[in-house]
Amino acid sequence: GLVLGVYSSEKDEAAAQFTSAGDAFDRLVAGKLRELLSVCGPPLKKGKTRIFHGLHQDFPSVVVVGLGKKNAGINDQENWNEDKENIRAAVAVGCRQIQDLEIPCVEVDPCGDAQAAAEGAVLGLHEYNELKKKKKPVVTPQLHGSAESEAWQKGVIYAEGQNLARYLMEAPANYITPIKFAEHIEQKLRSFSNVKVHIRPESWIATQQMGAFLSVAKGSAEPPIFLEIHYLGGANTDDSPLVLVGKGVTFDSGGISLKPSSGMDAMRADMGGAATVCSAIVTAAALNLPLNIIGLAPLCENMPSGKANKPGDVVRAKNGKTIQVDNTDAEGRLLLADALCYAHNFNARAIVNAATLTGAMDVALGSAATGVFTNSSWLWTHLYEASILTGDRVWRMPLFEHYTKQVTDCPLADLSNIGKYSRAGGACTAAAFLKEFVTASHWAHLDIAGVMSNKDEVPYLRKGMAGRPTRTLVEFAARLSRDSHS
Repeated sequence: GLVLGVYSSEKDEAAAQFTSAGDAFDRLVAGKLRELLSVCGPPLKKGKTRIFHGLHQDFPSVVVVGLGKKNAGINDQENWNEDKENIRAAVAVGCRQIQDLEIPCVEVDPCGDAQAAAEGAVLGLHEYNELKKKKKPVVTPQLHGSAESEAWQKGVIYAEGQNLARYLMEAPANYITPIKFAEHIEQKLRSFSNVKVHIRPESWIATQQMGAFLSVAKGSAEPPIFLEIHYLGGANTDDSPLVLVGKGVTFDSGGISLKPSSGMDAMRADMGGAATVCSAIVTAAALNLPLNIIGLAPLCENMPSGKANKPGDVVRAKNGKTIQVDNTDAEGRLLLADALCYAHNFNARAIVNAATLTGAMDVALGSAATGVFTNSSWLWTHLYEASILTGDRVWRMPLFEHYTKQVTDCPLADLSNIGKYSRAGGACTAAAFLKEFVTASHWAHLDIAGVMSNKDEVPYLRKGMAGRPTRTLVEFAARLSRDSHS
């Protein structure tokens, strides 16, 4: 199969404006493609397709996809590069049509941006069907032509990174337990000589005095794991690393503060922070980014049992602060508190944590963007600029003292794990809580609860767990590595 792009013309009745690959193919078939397009209805709108059979012996099926306006560029209202987003969406639709025809290989028009085209193809075809007897046919996307093969390959690596996070998040919680998660990541990194993976057991967690993390884990029969990854891609192994921290609750029942049963199955993806962070490091290693990165993922389940945290219990974090656990379903911040304390051991250039932390984040932004709370404008700028390129957007949220007071005004301990006005500004009070465990001057907390899954909002992702914002984290790390070189 072959997927070709066509731009929408300024005037509706004007002839189709092909990409250079489309033009070349049209010449190959003696103008037949242009002729067919003009007679089979109005010009192709953005994201719409037409499919033609029997035009050329090498390509029994050709899908033509609408790319929208040419050179749309960066849309300041939307905060993304519209050309790239249009290409990702169009290519994904075209590739899925080839898949529906059960054609095993598809060549993809680079559409002027081979990286975006590769991302659209590889993200668009991904589907979790490991456990089904009946699987969709596997389709291998390839670049049509050879002009942009390096950019295409880069796009494939970016997309495969996000697909790894999607795979981990989508898999059932009895398949991805804390230890299985850690082993899966270790296996992905085995071939890189500049990566060390430490799978720390419960006894190690106890010696680190991570009392907040252990208090969550003790409700489950699955032992906790602290996953620590060192990627040494920098010119000097002593250079300050970027430290990425991810919340790794492989199943979140809510604990004694039990969640409602409807939709609880989705809480197998409550380790989305760990999945995106670890997948970003796997991608950085595959790209050979010249940067040192440390990944930290506290992994456990949050379950109700005779050993579980009870509302009102007080636990002690690694830095000595006491926390009153007023709601056992606000457990992610307990894991992260200890992991963030530990992250300060590495003289980090920046600490970035990601977590499916609060339902309030979903209420605030929905699935449009990841909420970012940060104490560093430098860090914010890098994350924001990275997200414009990836189309996987971020939006800055407040870290006001106003919210800190709501978690520090606590009857029994130094901090309460929920804000005293309960539902008001829940994502902001959660961020204020985490800030109590951070002394680094460049720290960002990414609340990814709203972008955890996809219904139909991102056209190049199928329905299911989204693996967002893995590509933005990778692009951010790439920018940081260029920053340190310049």
